[in-house]
Amino acid sequence: MQYIDKSKLKNDVVIVECKDYSEECVQSAFDELINELGGLDWVKSGMKIVIKANLVTFLKPETAATTHPNLLMELAKRLIEKGAKVIIGDSPGGPFNSINLNHVYSVTGVSELKKIGVELNHNFEQTEADFQEGVILKKFPYTAYLDEADMIINFSKLKSHGMMGMSAAIKNLFGIIPGTIKPEFHFRYQKHEDFANMLVDLNEFLKPELCIVDAVVGMEGNGPTAGVPKEVGIILASQSPYYLDLVCANLIGLKRENVPYLEAAYRRKLIPESIEEISCSKKISDYIISDFDTKKVHKSLKFDDSHKFFGKVLKKVIGSVPKLNKSKCVGCGKCAEVCPVGAIMVENGKARIKKEKCITCFCCQEFCPKGAVTVDRPLLARILSK
Repeated sequence: MQYIDKSKLKNDVVIVECKDYSEECVQSAFDELINELGGLDWVKSGMKIVIKANLVTFLKPETAATTHPNLLMELAKRLIEKGAKVIIGDSPGGPFNSINLNHVYSVTGVSELKKIGVELNHNFEQTEADFQEGVILKKFPYTAYLDEADMIINFSKLKSHGMMGMSAAIKNLFGIIPGTIKPEFHFRYQKHEDFANMLVDLNEFLKPELCIVDAVVGMEGNGPTAGVPKEVGIILASQSPYYLDLVCANLIGLKRENVPYLEAAYRRKLIPESIEEISCSKKISDYIISDFDTKKVHKSLKFDDSHKFFGKVLKKVIGSVPKLNKSKCVGCGKCAEVCPVGAIMVENGKARIKKEKCITCFCCQEFCPKGAVTVDRPLLARILSK
């Protein structure tokens, strides 16, 4: 069922300014955002709205790793005032259970939303999707609490990403895969192209009716959990996660081909060839962050059987790999826990990556709580990408 009347949407993508997370700025931003979306007349009393936030791990709001609780608070407050029941949830890295999720809710500040009547998801069941339309995913498990929703809002965070180049609306739906199953997906879809198509399949399956990106303060550098906060000063929204992410990529200096899941979406005719074909409420060029530190993805090269040796040599000299900074490593074992192939062990209080087993899925880089793992791009790869 479609709730938002598309005829009331003035643009494909809405951009509103929000210089910080203060109550005044957030309220003003949402006034403009909701006006651009045609109002909230579509919210009916008693309807259940799930806000799928980015709560990737237990990091405080000021780290810029998760959707900021003040933005979630403002959106939820307005939906509740219209009579909706609001549920906020995610499946962070690690076990999908009450101990892990309650810790994430608390540290990220989301627990505070209970004060205004928001329900935090505590349904830890999973269900099986039968999605024959998928390019990569035909059957897969996902978090069952999403089935309770009359409508789903995808509320993500703008961040750099070691494997995909960027994390925003499309990547946020990887959070519908139960926590401990995520490493299995990294193992099954080792090629960037396959992993990207898997992400697009998740979006095509769930089809959230509204997507919003928290880009008030984004994350640059060693994202999506160990990077550096970067002021961007805007909130973006769209009914299309693909249009939304194409705009986000342009804002931080990435082209479509730099973000594998955007390239996959383009090949599936879900985004236009040019950013000029997308209408925005504000001029995109006015908000470009020219010095945003992104980690551009090195695309793998394919060789037939007669060139396997050459392929291996090239992979060694230009392939990106996870690199461990032992001075930052505290030996917590999180990287070993999430590695889908058991390529990491903790010895003498420090992690050690077995290069011969590593499949370069960068799960270790994504979930290291201390930022001790980075994406190492060899010199030749950096030269070739310029």
